[in-house]
Parts: sequence; C-alpha cells; structure tokens
Amino acid sequence: MGVLEDKARARVFYKYLSRVYDEINPFIWNETMRAEAIDWLDPAPDDRVLDVGCGTGFATEGLLERTDNVHGLDQSSHQLERAWEKFGKTDQVRFYRGDAERLPFADDTFDAVWSSGSIEYWPDPVAALAEFRRVVEPGGGVLVVGPDAPTSSMFGRLADAIMLFYDEDEADRMFDAAGFEDFEHHIQQARPGSPRAITTIARVPE
Repeated sequence: MGVLEDKARARVFYKYLSRVYDEINPFIWNETMRAEAIDWLDPAPDDRVLDVGCGTGFATEGLLERTDNVHGLDQSSHQLERAWEKFGKTDQVRFYRGDAERLPFADDTFDAVWSSGSIEYWPDPVAALAEFRRVVEPGGGVLVVGPDAPTSSMFGRLADAIMLFYDEDEADRMFDAAGFEDFEHHIQQARPGSPRAITTIARVPE
C-alpha cells in the first residue's frame, strides 16, 4: 500500500495541496479530458449525480453543464472549503464530508456516480466500487478516473510506493470483484509526455 493510501496522510497531503490544486490540475487533467469523460457517462438533465472525491470542484463544474442535480463528497475538509467557495453559496451543489468506502447514502439514491483523481488514495478500491454500485440505480453509470500504471518498472515501483497506479488488467479485476459486469477502459492524456489517466465507464447490473 502506498504512503498516500492512508486516509490520515491523504488528508494532511490535501490540506496543503488544496491551496494550489486548481493551478496544478490542468497539466494532468484538463477541460478537454473532462468533457470527453462526461460524454462517456452521458448524464441526463434530471439525473442525480454523485461526485466522489470532488476536491475543489473541477469535475463538479463540468457535471453542472449537464445536470442541475449534482452532489459532491470528499474526505478533505480543506478541499471541500474551496469547492464550497465556488458553488455552496448559490446552493448549486450539496456537499458532504465522507468516505468513498462507506458512502452515507441509501441504496439506489443516484442515477450515476463520477469519481476522478480519487481512487489512487483509497485503501480498499474494491470496497469503494461496490459502494458505488450500491448507491446507483440498476442500469446507471459509474465513471472512475485514476492514474494509469507507468510503463517503466523502476518508476512503477516508486509510484506504487506513493499511491495506487493500475493498468487495464487490474481495473478489470477491481470492477469485476465489485460486482460489475459491463465496463470499458479508455486512456486519456493532456499532452504527449504528461501523466496518463485510465478512465473506466461501467454500468450497474440490472
């Protein structure tokens, strides 16, 4: 398990990263990549969408272009404070502080779940994915964006010591273990040479 797959360490990490997150993020995960991924999820205008690991609200902002019913959850109070500054005062989004592995919602609460840049910090990704399946109505969409595994074995060992990096085979294993049957993976990249994202779109079994 990587250093930042510990929840307490991750909260401390984001206490400081939250100050510059919006400036750094576009070099790794930009608006074009976000729009492409939202098209894959394809939320309807009246869909209830949960953004897990919403951070400062970058993905939330894109989701609001497609539906007015967006809910954001994050374990970092510092990230949530910055998201609240953007959306909370206008009541555009309902925010919750919570854990991806123990979502504070009833079964079938949402039409879709989105999560970008969060899975790499989860100690138990399969448990979180199973929670996504639980809170989304049958047939609903689940989209997860995480860091694609480095091709260099030396860098891969270093990366794994920090947080979760995974390839399509590992994504298959995790989604299958969480009870998903229908899913596909896409590799996204902001620009040549920048870190790659692995984006999985899945459907909750009927």
